[in-house]
Amino acid sequence: MAYELDTLTDTKAVERPDFNSGDTVRVHAKVVEGSRERIQVFEGVVIRKRNKGIVSNFTVRKIASGVGVERTFPLNSPRVDKIEVVRHGRVRRKNLYYLRGLTGRAARIKERRVGA
Repeated sequence: MAYELDTLTDTKAVERPDFNSGDTVRVHAKVVEGSRERIQVFEGVVIRKRNKGIVSNFTVRKIASGVGVERTFPLNSPRVDKIEVVRHGRVRRKNLYYLRGLTGRAARIKERRVGA
């Protein structure tokens, strides 16, 4: 059983950039509308990342027209075309659920310097 799970993990895993909670990411997701397929870009702060092998996922939060919007993406899904890390945030927690109660300047996250 463990061998089968390892082979499944190796074959289905997709190469993704390294990011954590607090980072601002731009996710390019494939959206199917009828017979058409297009790429929809969703940019926001990662408030949660769940690392569970092949079923890993992450939640991105953004403010659209004054309303908070959260969307959860599977990390290894073929519907996620590309993930770009816009900036790295400096936070001390894994889950940033406290951002749901903050708006405007209070919801800012300091930038983390990343060495080259």
